[in-house]
Amino acid sequence: MNFDVIVIGSGPGGYVAAIRTAQLGLKTAIIEKYDTMGGTCLNVGCIPSKALLDSSEHYHNLTHTFKTHGINVPNSEVDFGQMVKRKDEVVKQTCDGVSFLMKKNKIETFTGMGSFKDKNTIIVTAKDGSTQELTTKNTIIATGSKPTPLPNVTIDKHRIITSTEGLKLPEIPKTMIVIGAGVIASELGSVYARLGTKVTMIEYLDSLIPSMDKTMGKELHKSLKKIGMEFAFSHQVTGVNSDGKMVEVKATDRKTNEEKTFSAEYCLVAIGRKAYTDKLGLENIGIELARGGKIPVDAHLQTKVQGIYAIGDVIDGAMLAHKAEEEGVFVAETIVGQKPHIHYHLIPGVVYTWPEVASVGYTEEQLKEKAMAYKVGSFPFRALGRARASMDVDGLVKVIADEKTDEILGVHIIGARAADMIAAAVTAMEFRASAEDVARMSHAHPTYMEAFKEACLAATANRALHI
Repeated sequence: MNFDVIVIGSGPGGYVAAIRTAQLGLKTAIIEKYDTMGGTCLNVGCIPSKALLDSSEHYHNLTHTFKTHGINVPNSEVDFGQMVKRKDEVVKQTCDGVSFLMKKNKIETFTGMGSFKDKNTIIVTAKDGSTQELTTKNTIIATGSKPTPLPNVTIDKHRIITSTEGLKLPEIPKTMIVIGAGVIASELGSVYARLGTKVTMIEYLDSLIPSMDKTMGKELHKSLKKIGMEFAFSHQVTGVNSDGKMVEVKATDRKTNEEKTFSAEYCLVAIGRKAYTDKLGLENIGIELARGGKIPVDAHLQTKVQGIYAIGDVIDGAMLAHKAEEEGVFVAETIVGQKPHIHYHLIPGVVYTWPEVASVGYTEEQLKEKAMAYKVGSFPFRALGRARASMDVDGLVKVIADEKTDEILGVHIIGARAADMIAAAVTAMEFRASAEDVARMSHAHPTYMEAFKEACLAATANRALHI
């Protein structure tokens, strides 16, 4: 039971780190406390939420756009049980795929809670309380995150729920309150709104997806209003109570100081996530948590204890699966003496509503704070022949470039397939392309990507061709 590397946690960061260390010839083990591999992302996060998002969008199109396409489907209805069953099947297939990759790469897997006895000894505690000790030269902590609780609010997992319970409700609610207006709140809120639930979002700040460029929040607000969602921005929740059948939420309007009461069948608390470092035994190796429960690391993602690294949601930075994956590869290659690199500023963020939202680089607000001179070019999806053909006309592409050098500083997209389109922006920015560089590249017609070209043209002396 001696290993070169032990990875604690099998989410995207953990299992990718394990694969890369194994590829590099290191004897590797991975510890997962749950019975299935994949962590939050695959089990109760990215994958199941996308499955429900796709299913709900299909239903929304069936009831709202198919007739315009000349497709008549009488008596359509939602079989919510089947929808959830399909989601579970997608999750199982994906998690089973991770287990297969562990076997393929000869990575030993252990089920149980991993904790430090000392810097080179890991105790694995199984559900039945039995333990076994593993020794290692290097350890990678990749235990992910859990939903952030709302102060003074009890999550009963019945009527007052987190995103985990929101993925497996027994019914389609008639009404739902969503506390928060970030990525998870917007995605799950839109799932139920498209299935017919009256959804009200309550947000402390003044806009949707407040961490992204303000233009994106404004445009997403317009789109979600079209599917019947209602919003209470600049509201502070002061209490949440349930009688077992309904939930009552009290909030104060921060602009008027007016007290308001909202009621619904369910209340989804989705105000963010926090690092999950419970029961790791960090005190046994002298590691103290930083602000927000994060594990401090250096530029090599190594903790204060040599040979112990941390990646993903347990360290500073965006809580994104693909960020954790990059860090997993980074640490694996660092351990064997390579010189890997991560450009954190160019890790994209995505909101999988419909239309999708995707961003990379600086927001306009950030550039204003830095007093950097910039120029903006934008192009609406409505002006695209491809978008009109598919009836996906909501949204735009916004390109921000340096005023003097024309280097692309940020790209923000809301529209159909934005999540896929953003990769082109990341590629351009990794090679420090100018807006004119992209504007002079040939883009296939008709495609959604033409909006990126046109936005770059707009940023280059207002040269957009089709608007």
